[in-house]
Amino acid sequence: MKKFKLLLLTFVFSFGLSIHSSSKTVPASFADLAERLMPSVVNISTTQTVVTNNNSFPFQFPPGSPFEDMFKEFGTPQERKSAALGSGFIIDEKGIVVTNNHVIQDAEDIIVRVNGDQEFKAKVLGADPLMDIAVLQLDTDEKFIPVAFGDSDKARIGDWVIAIGNPFGLGGTVTAGIISARNRSIGLSRYEDFIQTDASINSGNSGGPLFDMDGNVIGINTAILGRNGSIGIGFSIPSNSAKTVISQLIEFGETKRGWLGVRIQDVTQEIADVEKLDEPRGALVASVAENSPSEKAGIIAGDIILEFNGESIRQMKELPAIVARTQVGKNVEVKIWRNKKEIIKNVVLGRLETSDDFKVGKKESKENVEPKDIIIEDLKITVRKLTKEDIKKRKLPNQTTGLVVTQIGNSSPLLNSISPDSIIVEAQKTKIINVGDLERVVKKVLNSNQKTILFAIYNTQNQRRYIGVKLD
Repeated sequence: MKKFKLLLLTFVFSFGLSIHSSSKTVPASFADLAERLMPSVVNISTTQTVVTNNNSFPFQFPPGSPFEDMFKEFGTPQERKSAALGSGFIIDEKGIVVTNNHVIQDAEDIIVRVNGDQEFKAKVLGADPLMDIAVLQLDTDEKFIPVAFGDSDKARIGDWVIAIGNPFGLGGTVTAGIISARNRSIGLSRYEDFIQTDASINSGNSGGPLFDMDGNVIGINTAILGRNGSIGIGFSIPSNSAKTVISQLIEFGETKRGWLGVRIQDVTQEIADVEKLDEPRGALVASVAENSPSEKAGIIAGDIILEFNGESIRQMKELPAIVARTQVGKNVEVKIWRNKKEIIKNVVLGRLETSDDFKVGKKESKENVEPKDIIIEDLKITVRKLTKEDIKKRKLPNQTTGLVVTQIGNSSPLLNSISPDSIIVEAQKTKIINVGDLERVVKKVLNSNQKTILFAIYNTQNQRRYIGVKLD
């Protein structure tokens, strides 16, 4: 028995050593790392003038009243100074600081505190609301200790990280945790690929750095989940996404993002089935902007973008970020899926900031008004022909044709995919002009082995979308 216990202990000890040796060492303390990094993390305070109405009375005095002049001042707009707090970090010894745009937005005065006691005025070199990044320059000739960016793509779920910032105005505060998730989208900005961490992040941490165990910045702390402080879920902009933007803000004072000129959506399993794509992947082109780089290159609605500039597109959300960081004016090779095969298109990228995305077309429609409701039995829906008045009212491209869905039956295969007032403009990549066009496509699909049909629609928000629907 004793021998068995000894063997068991030996096994457990050996197993523990094996795990330990195959993973990164858990630090006994973060003290040395924190001590080295804290001089590079700054506290930011801003002020701006806010105009408010100081009338605290729920009533008005009649004209000529002796109280009218006495209380007149209470009804006039009053100016007051509003203060805000945030964090940032130094990336250049000359005093260049990175923070969030929302920390300094509309600020009249920006004060940056370094090492807890040194205060400097700062000016904005450039700001990017789309990614929520700003770059500041301290007004001084002093030299500072900068930190370096790390490779956020190498950061793994479970890796140790520390956050340093100015929560609740308390000054340099260190918190530790792990990377909880990658590639998070939370609906805050156009370009989202957040690192999620359980390192405590609170109000005032915005703009501060998220460090790896080598002391490199792998994220910019930007948001928290919950209104009452940290609940263990915070979000950081990955350093690899931020570096290009920061460089442009320093060099040009503004961003110069690539622009493709397409509206895209996810490729569902149903769409992949219809298009004979091996699996749901890529970005489906829902619409193409007029006079855009995509239109000039011959990319059309219904194309599936599989690869851009040599980078594979697995999910739709990957494409905007890749396009944005690609040099404006570059001739880019785009691999697309069209008519069940791969083809290559060469696109000369435009600049997003100077584009007029999704202009309304100028071609005149030649269709006649035909508002009569017609039932399509195979789909269990009622439709009417799209009119010129519909196009004008909904601000659709003038050349748009299709059928407006007026009713959807409870047994319709479209019940959970579209809503009344949606407009069907294509079926199986065939343009729909009248009811007969749609009925012919539906019957063809029903008589095949496929039984899945691909619709192009305008939804009730007038966005062009593709949906795949099984008819059986």
